[in-house]
Amino acid sequence: MNNSLLKKLMENPIRLVKAKSFLMIPFLLMVQAISAEDSKPGLIRAVLMENPVELPSKNINAKVIKITFPPAFKTPWHTHDGPGPRYVLKGKVKVTEDGKVNTYSVGEVFWESGKLMAVENVGKETAELIIFELASQK
Repeated sequence: MNNSLLKKLMENPIRLVKAKSFLMIPFLLMVQAISAEDSKPGLIRAVLMENPVELPSKNINAKVIKITFPPAFKTPWHTHDGPGPRYVLKGKVKVTEDGKVNTYSVGEVFWESGKLMAVENVGKETAELIIFELASQK
């Protein structure tokens, strides 16, 4: 914007208000579009888990991994490169981590800390997990 136009706007408050209003139109249209998107019929948004995380590095390698466990399969004791949420897509698993044992089924989410653990498919069918892993970059 050149100085003469700015000077004209500053001298006339009505012009200044009109200019501000005109500049706000794209922003208001964008906000309205986002709000309309969130309120579409049939759209359901649900937070399944929220967990504050302190990571050892500001440079993180985020992975999404799908794991399939045959019936009655049990992993050896192991750790992962980093913590993160785990989502059960199919089946039923028993997770032993940090001295605690929990069972999770389809649609459930749990937090894995990255400590020593074992997972067992305790259902009669194949179990599937999605692992969201947050690890320091190597």
